[in-house]
Amino acid sequence: MVTFSQLLPFAAIALGLVLTPGPNMIYLISRSLCQGRKAGYISLTGVALGFVFYMVCAALGITALIMAVPLAYEALRVAGACYLLYMAWQAIFGGKSPFQLRDLPPDSSRKLFTMGLLTNLLNPKTAVIYLTLLPQFIKPEQGHVLSQSLLLGSAQIVTSMLVNSLIIFAAGTIAGFLAQRPTWQKLQRWLMGTVLTGLAVRMMVEGRK
Repeated sequence: MVTFSQLLPFAAIALGLVLTPGPNMIYLISRSLCQGRKAGYISLTGVALGFVFYMVCAALGITALIMAVPLAYEALRVAGACYLLYMAWQAIFGGKSPFQLRDLPPDSSRKLFTMGLLTNLLNPKTAVIYLTLLPQFIKPEQGHVLSQSLLLGSAQIVTSMLVNSLIIFAAGTIAGFLAQRPTWQKLQRWLMGTVLTGLAVRMMVEGRK
């Protein structure tokens, strides 16, 4: 069974990652700004299905991996920490803000859903969340590794869906606010970079303990 000490830090990392601009956020915001909130939410359902696909595949694979090769846990932990540091660098020194207006032609509901799904399936950040970050929060001594994987993965999906839903709803307002206040964009980047760096350090320190 997943404990609060497992769930809370994993949810914090999931929150930090979903707030860091990436392919999913950029696509959802672009669709919301160009075609309206309905298009953003339809796209989000595709993104959600992509998360479910990764969660199930990773849960089954992680179960087999941890049971067969316990030392693989350490390799995944280090890889996860390194990826968080990379995301911190990208958050601070990365490209343009995802809230900048983009001119996209209207798409059908089917295409919106499909593009949301493909955007998430081809997003390396999604794969890394489940293949490197998730395993370090699983405790084999507590049994039911598969159940722990699915519960933690579900927590990540819920966190991502809630945050992205709010971002879609407020995309226009946020875009206008940031366009007039470039200093806030820099502050947001440094804040997210600091949070992700702190999480990476915590992962490494706790792993050594």
